[in-house]
Amino acid sequence: MEKFFELKERGTNVRTEIVAGITTFITMSYILAVNPLILGAAGMDAGAIFTATALASAFATFLMAFLANMPFVLSAGMGLNAYFAYTVVIGMGYTWQQALAAIFVEGLIFILLSLVNIREAIFNSIPPSLKIAVSVGIGLFISFIGLQNAHIVVEGPTLVTLYSFKHSVEGGMFQSEGITVLLALIGLLITAFLLIKDFKGSVLFGIIATWGLGMICQAVGLYVPNPEKGFFSLFPNGIISMPASLEPTFMQVDFSSVLSFEFFSILMAFLFVDLFDTIGTVIGCATKANLLDENGKLPKVKQVLLTDAIGTTAGSLLGTSTITTFVESSAGIAEGGKTGLTALTAGALFLLALFFSPIFLAIPAFATAPALIIVGFLMMQQVSKINWTSDVLTAVPAYITIFSMAFMYSISEGICFGVISYTLLHAFSGKGKDVTPLMYILTVLFILKYALL
Repeated sequence: MEKFFELKERGTNVRTEIVAGITTFITMSYILAVNPLILGAAGMDAGAIFTATALASAFATFLMAFLANMPFVLSAGMGLNAYFAYTVVIGMGYTWQQALAAIFVEGLIFILLSLVNIREAIFNSIPPSLKIAVSVGIGLFISFIGLQNAHIVVEGPTLVTLYSFKHSVEGGMFQSEGITVLLALIGLLITAFLLIKDFKGSVLFGIIATWGLGMICQAVGLYVPNPEKGFFSLFPNGIISMPASLEPTFMQVDFSSVLSFEFFSILMAFLFVDLFDTIGTVIGCATKANLLDENGKLPKVKQVLLTDAIGTTAGSLLGTSTITTFVESSAGIAEGGKTGLTALTAGALFLLALFFSPIFLAIPAFATAPALIIVGFLMMQQVSKINWTSDVLTAVPAYITIFSMAFMYSISEGICFGVISYTLLHAFSGKGKDVTPLMYILTVLFILKYALL
């Protein structure tokens, strides 16, 4: 393993990589429960979706391990699955089989773009300052996701606001929702303490400790499950389960509407979001793992992007929405994961989840939320590498990239605004020659995207 995964060369070891893989899997295992719910709204069989999601995730993640030797883990992308179900199928009236055809075609296009190095060229064209900003922006973005998952931050008159324990008590929700918010805050302190003490596996053990406290609270009656409100038992309802059949979704792609204009617009939406979400995630995670070379390039980036594309194509045939590199990969990277052994471990757990789904589905969001918040802190540390004072020309676009990702709740939007501002500010400042031609092309495409789509 040391020879194949180049462990010594990258300054890591088997234990660190395995802990990293477990950590990444646990922080993103929610997709196994959420994806069937979202795609099920489009009329798809929930059991088949669970099986398809686990298999597609394992296949793509194994491919990442062996083809690219990178610690990135893949699964059905959040946001893209919602667009699939609520916009394409429910909103526009397409069948889910036709929507799967769009995913299949998207994957083929990405395979082609990866083979001819177009996606690699886009990755390499993004300047170093923006790559650092992407990592920082993802840190804020993933922290916000953690705060929302734990209900620490909720909707309010100011768009978002802090959770109110007073209102939860008055509304009779403290023993279901309120106590989980409190447990998430305690878990955040536990994880932070373990991190301060340089405890190996601090993020993973923070998740386990928070979940354990939750089970104790349920056992003594402090936490009362309320399934109608989305608060379920913290104890697994079993250990072993057999995977549901793939038959309802396997090879169900329908190409009957491929030549329509609406299909083309749907395809473009899938392509754009997936392309720049993936590039942004890979940039951020690779930056945090110190995998970029002195020129800001990622070795084997072609294999990374090709893996993503093949995973999407395979996923559509199995019966799930776009497979993409997960931002939660940063949780494993924060634990020291630097090689494909991290991905291999997570992929194996996706396969195990097929047979031990009651255990994995019992992991509550409030237990993984502290991990995401702490990972956000670790990714934010890259902000010190941005020259904020003596190179304002590059610092301002970096700042725009960071706040766009967090406040617009989108990695791809952060990249768009960062690229546009970087190019235009350099052009207006008389330093347009410092910008690569591909950056100008991307700027024009992004502006057209906002004007026309």
